[in-house]
Formats: sequence, C-alpha cells, structure tokens
Amino acid sequence: MSLFEASGSAHQPLATRMRPTGLQEVLGQPQAISSGSPLTELIAGSGGSSVLLWGPPGTGKTTLARLVATERGANFRELSAVSATIKDVRAVVEEGQRNRELYSRDTVLFIDEIHRFSKTQQDALLPAVENGWIILVGATTENPSFAVIPALLSRSLLVPLRPLELHDLLQLIHRALVDPRGLDGDVQLSEDAAELIARMAGGDARRALTTLEAAVAISEGDQIEIAGVEQVLQQAAPRYDREGDRHYDITSALIKSIRGSDVDAALHYLAIMLSAGEDPRFISRRLVILASEDIGIADHTSLLVATAAHQAVSFIGLPEAGYALAQATIHMALAPKSNSVKLALQAAIRDVSEGRTGPVPAALRDDSTASARAEGAGQGYAYPHNFPNGIVAQQYAPDAVVGTDYYQPTQHGAEQRAAETIRLIRQRLSEQGGT
Repeated sequence: MSLFEASGSAHQPLATRMRPTGLQEVLGQPQAISSGSPLTELIAGSGGSSVLLWGPPGTGKTTLARLVATERGANFRELSAVSATIKDVRAVVEEGQRNRELYSRDTVLFIDEIHRFSKTQQDALLPAVENGWIILVGATTENPSFAVIPALLSRSLLVPLRPLELHDLLQLIHRALVDPRGLDGDVQLSEDAAELIARMAGGDARRALTTLEAAVAISEGDQIEIAGVEQVLQQAAPRYDREGDRHYDITSALIKSIRGSDVDAALHYLAIMLSAGEDPRFISRRLVILASEDIGIADHTSLLVATAAHQAVSFIGLPEAGYALAQATIHMALAPKSNSVKLALQAAIRDVSEGRTGPVPAALRDDSTASARAEGAGQGYAYPHNFPNGIVAQQYAPDAVVGTDYYQPTQHGAEQRAAETIRLIRQRLSEQGGT
C-alpha cells in the first residue's frame, strides 16, 4: 500500500484521492519541477536541503512535500502550525535523529502554514535542519521574507508556486472524471460546466475538485450540466466568455469606467470579472497599463498602487486578491487623469518611424574607448551637476528634432506642477541654443 492509499480510500475526498503520486502528474508548476531545478534535485535524493513552498491554496504544497518523502524513501510526518506545539516538533526531530543514526533513513517533516509558528517555535527547528536530522518542508501563503526567521530562511530552498492556469484546471477536472482513483468514467460533465468549475476555482486545484465532487453528489444522473454546478456554487454564472465578445466588453467597460472616474461602475465590472473566475493577474496587468496610459504624471502614486496590486495577486489567491484589485480600482478611478504620457510616447515613436531622427550629438556619445574619443565622442559635454540648478543648455536631441516638445502636460492634478517645471526647464535649455 502506497503512502497515498488507505483502507476506505473510496470514501476519501476527491481532492485527496486525486493527489499526484509522481512529478509527472503535477500540474501548473513547470518552473518549480523542471528538470534540474533545486526542488527536483531534492526530490531525487541528490540534495538534503530543506525547502519552503510559497504559494496560494491549492497549488500543490502538500503534494510536493509528500513526493519529497516518497521519492527519497523517507518517513513522512506532518504538523499544522495552527495546532502543533514545540513538544510536537521536538518529538518528530528526535524520531528523525534516531532514524538517521540507526537506519540512515531520512525523515521529512511537513509543516503546513509555517508562517503561523512563533519565532521560538521556528528557532526550535534550526538544530534539526542544520544537522540534517530532518528535511523540513514548510508551506506558507505568506511572503517567507517576512514570515520566516532569517536563520531558517537562509538554510532552505525557496520555491514559489503559482495559481493554476485555466487549462491546467480543465486538465485536472478531466483526469478526475476518468481516473480510477476519481470518478472512473461514471460521470459526464458538459464543457460549460467544466469551464465554470475551472474559472470559479481561482487557480486552486483543491477548490476545483471539491466543487466537482459536490456537483456529482447532488446530481440525479450521470450527466452534469452548468445548472448543477451553479447550484453548488449558489450563484448564477455571469455571462462571461473569456474567449468571446463579452470578455472584451467587460474588460473595456472596466477600463473606460476608471478612465471616466465612475468608481461605482468600475467596481461593478470588476465584480463581474472576479465572479466569473477571471485570472486576477489579467486584471492587474490591465490596471498597471491604465495607470500610465490614462493617469500618468497627474497622480504618480497610481502606478505604484497598480504595481503593488499586481504583485499582491501573484502570491495571494482569490477571493482575497480581489481586495487588492478593488483598492487599485478605487484609487485610480478617483485619481486625476491625464493621457500626456501616452501622447508623448506616440509622438516620439511617430517621428522615429517616419525617419525624423539622426546621429547622437558628439558630446553625448559614449567615450569609454580610445577609438570613440578619437572620433570626437564626449568632447564638449557639459556635466549638469557642475551648473546651478543641475541644468545646462547644450544639444541633447538629434538635429532633426531639435526644439520638438513631445511632452505636453495637462493642468490636472500633480501634472499642473510638472507643467510649470517643464516650462522653466525648456526655457533654460533654450537660452544658449540647447535642447
């Protein structure tokens, strides 16, 4: 009987029965389990380091911990940081030390939610990790840089895990439908129902399988349609096709509502996208683009907020990731608007594409080599820091675009101050014929 089998396994949850028994069954983590990666080397037994698995729920942290033990032929012990005490930890460490000294056998200690351990509890792990008495596999949904003590972090491999993509979840659902460990072909699931399960799972494999199992439980036959899945989810599936017009319409409406400063409409469209299981990373990328395209210098904090939201959704799964997206949406809807950054770049690109450019002025050319200096590179360059206000008039632009003002600031928000600043700068640069 394998590590993953037990009597009465048919009565175990579907997510447990479908837990991968080998790396070839692990979905959605190619960067973590690629050939030669630190984690695969550890699983193969060629390394003895401990590992911290960092990612949102349902991305395979427990599975990978078990595979480390299985592939290495090691004992597997699991503790939850929510309930385990230092006494529990020391008991496993002592067992691991005996197994190592008497039988030369590894012990893998898997600690779920290790970020919930206090500093004292984490300190208790250090001697065991340092001496190789156990192979620690810690799972966390929090950034280990903040949640794990530096001494433990420095002794462990850090493996980020990502939310599963839609196609990974659809593959997992299909596998569960036909695999003897799962539903063994006894149930049919419509494509729409499968896609709804995958979308609403938010990158969480466990959530997808739990939803599928619940839909099977309430089904009166062997065919499950989208209505059965909606009943399990206790909500109607929003009419939202990720590949169809509705997807682009809702996305467009979100962006245009933020651009138009209608915060309530923007939140409504954001809610539709989240409720339909849209990839939060797709939404956050759109918000980052909008921050520069439609707000820009008028509120420079918008790009910071949008970027922070994008970083947040990369390690926080739904539904909590929605809060970061909502905060960014509200912030940018209320921010002053300007498309001057977009227009400035477009104007510059238009000149370049139409051939209005030329050689770099000699004073600005790289003069790091003797041959370049012999050709006049760097000669006559005036170092701005040597002049009052850090501004010096000299030719910066190629001849073809001298005097061209690409950036045209508005009078909105912080850009009003930028408009006065650039007026003064351009005046000083033109005083002696520079640009």
